[in-house]
This record gives sequence, C-alpha cells and structure tokens, in this order.
Amino acid sequence: MQTLLNLLAGVSLLVWGTHIVRAGILRLFGGNLRRVLRHSADNRAAAFFAGVGVTSLIQSSTATALIVAAFAGQGLIGTAPALAVMLGADVGTALITLALSFDLAWLSPLLIFSGVVLFLARQTTPVGRFGRVLIGLGLIIFALQWISVAAKPVVQAAGVKVIFASLTGDVLFDMLVAAVLTVLCYSSLAVVLLVATLASLHVIALPVALGLVLGANLGSGLLGMLSTLHSPPEARRVTLGNFLFKLIGGLVAIPLLHLLEAPIASLGLEDAKEVVLFHVGFNVALALLFIFFTTPIARLAERLLPSLPVADDPGKPRHLDPSALDTPGLAISCAAREALRIGDVIEAMLNGMLTVLKQNDRALAQRLRKLDDTVDDLYTAVKLYLTQISREALEEKEGRRWTDIVSFTINMEQVGDIIERIITDLEDKKIDKGRNFSEAGMAEICDLHARLIANLRLAMSVFLDGDLRSAQQLLAQKVLFRDLERAYADSHLARLAGNTLESIETSSLHLDLIADMKRVNSHICSIAYPILEEAGVLAKTRLKEPEPADASAPPPTAAATPREWSERRNPSAA
Repeated sequence: MQTLLNLLAGVSLLVWGTHIVRAGILRLFGGNLRRVLRHSADNRAAAFFAGVGVTSLIQSSTATALIVAAFAGQGLIGTAPALAVMLGADVGTALITLALSFDLAWLSPLLIFSGVVLFLARQTTPVGRFGRVLIGLGLIIFALQWISVAAKPVVQAAGVKVIFASLTGDVLFDMLVAAVLTVLCYSSLAVVLLVATLASLHVIALPVALGLVLGANLGSGLLGMLSTLHSPPEARRVTLGNFLFKLIGGLVAIPLLHLLEAPIASLGLEDAKEVVLFHVGFNVALALLFIFFTTPIARLAERLLPSLPVADDPGKPRHLDPSALDTPGLAISCAAREALRIGDVIEAMLNGMLTVLKQNDRALAQRLRKLDDTVDDLYTAVKLYLTQISREALEEKEGRRWTDIVSFTINMEQVGDIIERIITDLEDKKIDKGRNFSEAGMAEICDLHARLIANLRLAMSVFLDGDLRSAQQLLAQKVLFRDLERAYADSHLARLAGNTLESIETSSLHLDLIADMKRVNSHICSIAYPILEEAGVLAKTRLKEPEPADASAPPPTAAATPREWSERRNPSAA
C-alpha cells in the first residue's frame, strides 16, 4: 500500500510541477506571450513558430489553446491562423518532453534550492516569481526520479501485473486509457513522461507505449475542447480543429505502428528515449501534414460550429477574458476595460434622465431602468472576475489598481441605483401628476446635469490614466458642485417665498432631485481620492484648526445664559 501511495505521490508531484511552471511563466511573461501570438497571425509560418516558442515556455499546449481560443472568440484572430499556432504548440510541448527525458538528476536539487532562495528573498517581485518557476522545474525532474524508484517494487506486485497485462497492444484500448488519464491529469506532458518512465522500467512493452502516446495526444485535444466548452463557437472552433488534427493523425498512425516498431527499436536507444522521440515525431509529422490544410479544417470547424445569431446583450461582459486570469497584470487590464463600459452605461442613463425630465417620456424611463440592471450585471461580472485574480501574484502597483477598479465599479453601481430612483420619482411626482418645473428651476437642474456629465467624463479619464492634475481638478469640481447645490436650493426657497406656482407644486421633487444629483456627483468625484492619497496631497480632515483660547476669558460654564454665550463668541456685540 505504501509503495502504491509513493507512486501516486510521484505522479501528483509531476502534475503539480508542470502547473507551477505554467502559472509562473504566464504571470511573468503572459502579456508579452499573448502579444506574440496575436501579432503572428498574419503569416502561417510565423504563427506556427510562435506556437512552438510560447508553448516551450509555458509547457502546456492546453494553456496556449485557451489563449488562442480567447483571441478567436473576440475576433482578434481567424480560425485558420489559430490552428497553425496550435500545430506549433503541439510541437513545442513535445520538445519540452524530449528535454525533460534526459538524465537531469543533478539539476533537480540545484533548481529547487535556487528557486526557494529567490522566492523567499523576493516573494512579491518578478525575481521571486521566477524562483517559483525554478522550483516547478526542479519538482518535475525530482518527480520523474521518484516515479522510477517507486515503480520498481510495484511492478513485482501480482495485481499490478494483471493490470498492465490488460494492455496487450490493443491500440484503441491503449489510446482510450491514455486519453482519460490525460484529461484527469490535465497534462499530456506528464502522461507522456510517465509512459516513458514505465517503458524504461519494462513495465509496458514498446507497442503499448506507442499506443499510450497516441492516446495522450488525443487526450490533449479533448482536454482543450472541454476547457472551452462554455466559450462562444468562434473560440471552440480552435480546439475542435486541433482535436481533428490529432484524431485524423491517430487514425492514420494506428495501422502504421507495427511498421514503426522495428525502425524505432533499431535505433538502439533506451526505451524511454524511443517513446519520447515517437511523441516528437508524431507531432512534427502532424505539423508537416496539416500546416497547409489549416484553411479546410477551419472551414469544417466553422460548419460544425456556426456562429450564434447576433444578439448584443448589453449586460454580458465583453472584455473579461478567462484565459487572462493566469496573467494577473493582463487580467487587471481586462477588468479595467469592462469597468469603463459601466461608466459608458451610466453616462447613457444620465443623458436619458434629462430627456425624461424634459419630455415626460415613459418608454425611455422604462429603458433606463433596464440599463440599471445592465450596470448591476456588469458590476457583478467584474467583481467575480477580480476575485479570481491571485492577489499574491500582484505587484504593489497592480494591487492598487485592483482596489481602484473595485472602488470605481462600486461607485458606478451606486450611481445607477440613484439614477433609477430619480427616474421613479419623476414618474410618480411629475409625469403622473402633470406638473412642471419653473423656467428658472429647470435651468438650474440643466446646469447641474451638464456639470455631472462633464465630471463623469473627467472621472473616467482619471480612472484610465491616473493623472494627478485631472484628479485635483475633479475634486475641485466636487466643492463647486456642493456650493451650487446649496445656492440653487436657496434660489428655490426664494421662489417659494414669491409664490411661484410651479415651484410650489414641484418643491419636494426639486429639492430631492438636486440633492440626489449632488450624491451622484460625490460618487463620481470620489474616483479621484486614491490618486490624491497616493500623491500625498489629500488633507486628512476638512475641520479647521481650533483657535488658541484667550487666557483672560473665564472658562465657559454650564450655567451661562444664551446672551453670555453670544457675547463670548462675539465680544464686539456686547
């Protein structure tokens, strides 16, 4: 039992090591790697070699598939060039498998020691994250040694012999077993290395090992399809096309396996090397066979997965790319772009609010209330997306940006709620009762509204580029708006004193409206606070410093009369 647990632990450590390397490389270079993939789409050869290079770094063709599929889903890359990238990705992961198959026992302790030192010394810096990558590479090499040692006593067990005896060279069954194992391990790299190790220990024969390799490749394609199962058809075409490459290649290779056994055995290499070289050769052959047929396969994938009817759901996020979550800096940028969409919806609601106010448009009021639902949906999507970003992987600047996005979306969501309430009040207190604001009152409301729109646009600019001068200007507008709200409230009261009929009928609505607009402006202008605080130019309090007490004046007592209090506060009035 202990021996079996040791073997399972070795396999688990191998899978975990590949995960650490993949996540670490994406966090360090994810943005640059994605740019390489995106800009290589114009040329088939460039796309292929971009796939080779990127996958060689992140050690996962599935991770590359998710990135490329996301690009295809957003319309940034066509299906045919995306498939060329995937052919390169498969060759890239095969080359990494070849590199890891060499005897690197001396390198494992060095990588783990160096990685731990770097990580503990500079955890939150790129150096520390590179240390995690070194740890992952060391664990992969160590896990391969562990599996070799743990598998030796397992091979002698009668039950294990029965299990492996079932793998007698039935290629289809071997492929099925390896494909399922690949999906469970989430790594064809780990499965091929495991098969190579078992072959080196003579646990499985060469024909069985070759069938398992074909199954691992098929499982890799299946894994990509499962990973994009809930993506749009444009994204799923990439993984479907890649799966078709592997399926066709596997079916072609099955009748040729018995012809390949003799040439492979004649090389006189170790069994593990023969298995890995077959894996590399299979993927290179696939690339040579299909690199000129990416367009027909793309057309087939498009027929099998036609685009859905265009239905622009405004509440559906457009920029929250799930594949970017492994690259925290890039994911932060995606969240910021989606947050700006919320700001655009809020601006549409503000503009519509004034139209409802002037024209008593009930249909528009109903549409604006639905826009508040859109704001709520986008806010929830951004919030959930941000919670999936690893805070540990964020640098200090990225962490502040994370907080700024959360603050921005919260404020925009609250602004949407206030506007919805304003529209409801307009319907209940103005439209239903057939009332109108006075000419002066309407002019004041229009002035405040114009300032709201201008401040919202300035706030979105501040959120986008973090300019200190713009942030200071935005905060100054908050003070000005507050003073205007007070002045316009006084003007309204003066009209009431003059018995202006419209002002009397709409008094409650008018005062509530300008107060709500002030609250909206406060939420908008609060976007400037993080930038001002970081620059150290924001005062801690608005309270004035107390004036020094007059030593000659007697201390106030509870028995003082109102007249005495007045004289103490204003001695000249005594």
